[in-house]
Amino acid sequence: MRRSLSLVGGLMLAVVLSQFPEYAQQYTQRLAGAVDELKTITGEFDRAAAAAGLSREAALARYRQSPDQFLAGRGVGMAATFQRYAELSSALVEIRGADALQRLQALPVYFDSDVGRRTLDDFKPAVPVTQEGLLYGGAGLLLGYLGVSVLYSLLVLPFRRRPRRRRLAGPDDYRSPR
Repeated sequence: MRRSLSLVGGLMLAVVLSQFPEYAQQYTQRLAGAVDELKTITGEFDRAAAAAGLSREAALARYRQSPDQFLAGRGVGMAATFQRYAELSSALVEIRGADALQRLQALPVYFDSDVGRRTLDDFKPAVPVTQEGLLYGGAGLLLGYLGVSVLYSLLVLPFRRRPRRRRLAGPDDYRSPR
């Protein structure tokens, strides 16, 4: 019974953990798409500023100094866009340069909640056929098997019958045949 439950637990955790590489891959693709789009917006702004003889900082300062609230707001929005572009670009470089185990550690650190949520909304589980997927699946199988086995042993421990202790026979315990 314990082995069967442990195997089922191991298989379930293997399936769950094997999905992480697929999620990470889909997250990386979505993050790359966001970076590409922000790069386009940033490039267009920089080209427009250069055509007017301004640097990015000078163009943003002009936005901030405008008495028009709309233009001042657009300047603040563009500054936030440039900051987001820098952060997401840095996260993408880190994630792409990480190996399977580093990605597991790095993804939460660089996790962008908006990109991560949208990735999860569209996430489709996949069969792990990559080395990374098999690594996570194997680790899940082992951890799940051991975890369920230990849990099962702890749960049935109070209900186990203890073997009777045999006491050593003393001289009074022997009966002579009559």
